[in-house]
Amino acid sequence: MGKKYTEISDKYRHFIEEQHLFFVGTAMATGRINVSPKGMDTFRVVSPNKVIWLNLTGSGNETATHLQHDSRMTIMFCAFEGRPSILRLYGHAIAYHRNEDNFQQYIGLFDENIGARQIMVMDVDLVQKSCGFAVPLYEHVGDREELDKWARKKGEEKMIEYQLDRNAKSIDGLDTGISQVTEGA
Repeated sequence: MGKKYTEISDKYRHFIEEQHLFFVGTAMATGRINVSPKGMDTFRVVSPNKVIWLNLTGSGNETATHLQHDSRMTIMFCAFEGRPSILRLYGHAIAYHRNEDNFQQYIGLFDENIGARQIMVMDVDLVQKSCGFAVPLYEHVGDREELDKWARKKGEEKMIEYQLDRNAKSIDGLDTGISQVTEGA
């Protein structure tokens, strides 16, 4: 079962900051459950009960779709180096798109990235720490550069076209919300 807490302590904030990878889980009442791996320098703890992460453009856009219908989100961090540990953050989140004021409020916390698609803001109501004894050891050798290179080569205008073409519908055919705020950007 692990230990449960009502907020992110300084100890767990430090653990989060050391991780190079996190996983995001969302679901609606029906349809597919989504679990996405996330990396790069895209996660911030802004208070003991609030986290944000920069969602970069990719081939899918499930999280944004799910959050429009059900705001529940789970974020999981695993220690792949050093002492074994798993930390899960449970709460409710909202996706802010690039033309929304709240996106602009938070984007300055991250390095500039042409592929920035949404900022996810999650209010954390439960922090769970468990052992992670079965998580294998892996050595982090660096972030992949392909996504940044791809985004820079595409440029902002082509990136918006890509998002409208490839990120406007979820895997279940539902609207992701990106077209309402991306058009005319």
